[in-house]
Amino acid sequence: MRKKITLFNLLSLIFVFSRSIAPLPAQEAAKAPAAKRPPDVTPLTLDGAETHVFHATPQGEMRLHVFKPAGWRAGDRRPVFVWFFGGGWTTGTPANAAYWAKIAAGWGMVAIAPDYRTKGRHDTPPHASVADARAAVQWVQKHAAELGIDPAKVVVGGNSAGGHVALWTGIAKAPPGSDAKESPLVKPAALVLTAPVSDTSKATGYTPQRFGDDAEALSPVHQLDAQMPPLLLFHGDADKTVPQRQSIALDEKYRATGNTCEFVSVPGGSHNYGGEMPEWREKTREMTRAFLAKLRLL
Repeated sequence: MRKKITLFNLLSLIFVFSRSIAPLPAQEAAKAPAAKRPPDVTPLTLDGAETHVFHATPQGEMRLHVFKPAGWRAGDRRPVFVWFFGGGWTTGTPANAAYWAKIAAGWGMVAIAPDYRTKGRHDTPPHASVADARAAVQWVQKHAAELGIDPAKVVVGGNSAGGHVALWTGIAKAPPGSDAKESPLVKPAALVLTAPVSDTSKATGYTPQRFGDDAEALSPVHQLDAQMPPLLLFHGDADKTVPQRQSIALDEKYRATGNTCEFVSVPGGSHNYGGEMPEWREKTREMTRAFLAKLRLL
């Protein structure tokens, strides 16, 4: 009996000792360095799209990718949907805009996913992102006949920083860093924004240090025109990246000047509510379609 007890105790001690020196899986995970995001690669083409160069810049040519709907013909005058990807003016590529472009093409619109300069790929400030967005919309308008679109039915949208540059296509005055000669020829017929950055001011804005002395000059909510395109605006009330209060302020200022804004607060929605809440991804699509139909843009 004594031998059995001694052997059992010895095995127990060995087990306890081995557990004390070997890290638990959770500990290993906690100590492991966070995986680095791979650098973005600029796509020269996107599957299912035609590609055009729209803007020559010191950092290289900017391209946009055109998704045509089924039954498209030369000479059509279809509405067009331009969607700008997000990523804090730092990350992202037009590949991230293909999702919305394909949806809009499915509605019968010509859909466009433009590129714009980012900090990660081009080492440029947000000023360059805004300049490219405005140049992209002008290019689309100038090439309306070639694209088979109605230049009076250009819808522009974007997510996060893409919403910021999209909103700037609806403001007439060229901001710092943009060339007035590259401004949109006319304002978009409508804007669709999801979790957009609309305030970059030093007092209340998102990352104002990125803009230097131009933080308020490039803050859309501080630069709105008296007449703005109708706006459909989505924002999660649990967004910890770009606080929802930005969109609340944008909605209030829009309506105070007599402009049309439909503000949709997403309950429990984070900055990435569309990726985390499938039901709201579907709702956003359907509400966007209904909004455009109401404006006779479909």
